[in-house]
Amino acid sequence: MQPEMTVPLLDLRAQYRALKPEIDAAISEVMESQQFILGAKVEACEQAVASYCDCPHGIGVSSGTDALLICLMAEGIGPGDEIITSPYTFFATAGSITRAGAKPVFVDIDPVTFNLDESRIEDVISPRTRAIMPVHLYGQMCDMEAILRIADRHGLVVIEDAAQAIGSVRAGKRAGSLGHYGCFSFFPSKNLGGAGDGGIVVSRDGERADRLRSLRNHGARLRYDHAMIGGNFRLDALQAAIISVKLKHLDAWVSARQENADRYDQAFRRAGLAVSGLESPATNAGSSKIWLPEGVTDRHVYNQYVVRIEHRDEIKEELASVGVNTAIYYPVPMHLQSCFAYLGHREGDFPVSEDAARQSLALPIYPELTVEQIEYVVQCLAQSLRTRQGRGALSG
Repeated sequence: MQPEMTVPLLDLRAQYRALKPEIDAAISEVMESQQFILGAKVEACEQAVASYCDCPHGIGVSSGTDALLICLMAEGIGPGDEIITSPYTFFATAGSITRAGAKPVFVDIDPVTFNLDESRIEDVISPRTRAIMPVHLYGQMCDMEAILRIADRHGLVVIEDAAQAIGSVRAGKRAGSLGHYGCFSFFPSKNLGGAGDGGIVVSRDGERADRLRSLRNHGARLRYDHAMIGGNFRLDALQAAIISVKLKHLDAWVSARQENADRYDQAFRRAGLAVSGLESPATNAGSSKIWLPEGVTDRHVYNQYVVRIEHRDEIKEELASVGVNTAIYYPVPMHLQSCFAYLGHREGDFPVSEDAARQSLALPIYPELTVEQIEYVVQCLAQSLRTRQGRGALSG
């Protein structure tokens, strides 16, 4: 039987169609100039994104992953050093720490928000700890006030992994603006995505920003004059031009994501899914889902809309069979990845992260999603859950 409709997890073609004249014109300008490496387009993009993040400095880089790595390099972090971070995140977080030669030290997550549980951080600080790398997961910020207090007490650097959270706000402060560094990704699936890889680091510290600009260009301050050993971490002008176009639309897209999240919440309540084994996303207490620039104190930007659900893998397959596309983030937490076996962790060491890895399922949330598509997703999910409940399959 054919599905009633197909609901993609993400439809970037719809976004491109709406912006095609603007994007094509921006690309054409770069092609006409033949200035592909750094230059005016990159500088304009850096200034615009940094300003959006409420920071004076922006350094465009080749990816969100390289944004994390170059910050570690800027701090001289390497062998013998330890960096505290989350085990429930994309690989780049812990991977960048290891590439710098340092050791990732994991702290379990909060069971409600999926973010780093700041109450556990001081338990793992040692004389070798150099930095904390909190991850603002799925579009919602960590408790940065608590993390910064800990960092100040122990003299630690704070590198915000804000790859999924551009534009998110907590206590009136924007993601990326609170730590010593804020790292963002322009991967195409992000709320502000390019047409390939790209990223940016924002900072309030001018000396750190200057160091990053050198490090991204092989450590050169002047051409052929290398004060330090860096790498090729430059943001392409083509990506910068596309990002500059899209940035003007970002707040409208965030509002659409928030409205879609509200629609899901309401549809779940109508369907009675709270008693059928599904837990919908939680936001910080008092969080405002609709963007109010002059008064907002907390803002979840919903890069993903992730629910917790029992029998997640089977339900994912059932949804796919009726045309509903979903995704799993992240099925194997970092401490159980084979490449980190040398750290000596085992199953059960970080139980909250392990539960999230087993239960989390991302539903479509992109701005162009229609009301009818959301209702269909909820209808199909409700049917799957109730069928299982009828078979006695739910654990409650």
